[in-house]
Amino acid sequence: MLNQKDILKALESVKDPSAGQDIVSAGMVSGMQINADGQVLFMIEVDPKAGPEMEPLRQQAESAVAKLKDVQKVTAVLTAEKAAPEKAPANDRSSDPHGMGKNPRLELPIKKIIAVASGKGGVGKSTVAAAIAKKLAKNSQLKVGLLDADIYGPSQPKLMGLEGHKPEFTDEKKIIPPVSYGVKTMSIGFMVDEAKALIWRGPMVQTAVYQLFRDVQWADEGEELDVLIVDMPPGTGDAQLTLAQKVPVTGAIIVSTPQDIALADARKAYEMFKTTNVPILGIIENMSTHVCTNCGHEEHIFGHGGARAEAEKLGVPFLGEIPLSADIRAKADGGEPFEIDETIITALTNSIK
Repeated sequence: MLNQKDILKALESVKDPSAGQDIVSAGMVSGMQINADGQVLFMIEVDPKAGPEMEPLRQQAESAVAKLKDVQKVTAVLTAEKAAPEKAPANDRSSDPHGMGKNPRLELPIKKIIAVASGKGGVGKSTVAAAIAKKLAKNSQLKVGLLDADIYGPSQPKLMGLEGHKPEFTDEKKIIPPVSYGVKTMSIGFMVDEAKALIWRGPMVQTAVYQLFRDVQWADEGEELDVLIVDMPPGTGDAQLTLAQKVPVTGAIIVSTPQDIALADARKAYEMFKTTNVPILGIIENMSTHVCTNCGHEEHIFGHGGARAEAEKLGVPFLGEIPLSADIRAKADGGEPFEIDETIITALTNSIK
């Protein structure tokens, strides 16, 4: 059976001239994931100053592992970890400790890119992102994509009914995203073992997010995707920074529950996007109200109207409310579409025209 020991043994044949030893002995291999179906993913940590010249080494590492029995697919990702010199000039790329400076801003075959974000986890951001993507694809002639950029907690394989899917590749080694409910979907969850935690540092997350945009065939040659919905991880960290700096984002939607603690974090998300010059398309209030299925009594479990009031305070559009509903929960867990207020889709569509 394929195991990490055998893979590391194969990688000992790959020498890094700058280190004067193989990449395993040099401690350059990290973040290894091995899937039951023979897919292998690992990181090669390099000095950011040497990053652009390390592509042949990356390819050599993939080739070495691909020769092993039971290996079906190998993905090696270069990531930069070494800190820059303390007195590096501001315009020196060695002053970029994460090594992302070498990666150009992406030009993608996508007309509109919309980030769905939240200041904190647990507010239903991923569920809302999937619902918006499905609704846009169903209600219009738009070509819609969905990118799960939540590297540590990918939810879209389940929400889109694609659990267990393993990606296929074009002859040019581009990932072919599966289509579910008319939506082209890509997630790191397709490439790693669902039961294993991704123990990655920030630079690895930045590199992975960048490659999920760059290395996926979002549209056939000569065509464009109309809208790409990006399910962001919660918070204001590395993935958000990569998106703002490297991707031509049309705007961001912030999802929040009505309660004060969630709204406080939603304000942080707003400030982060404002600082990075990403337009705010609006705020959605999720889990806004609950109606008892037995008696019809309406109860505001997390409060009500907080997101609308916050949108007015910040001077951004309020896109609408989504209830706390057992039906929504069941359909989301089953990867099925559920109904959301049509005003949300109308307001969103108008904001990106």
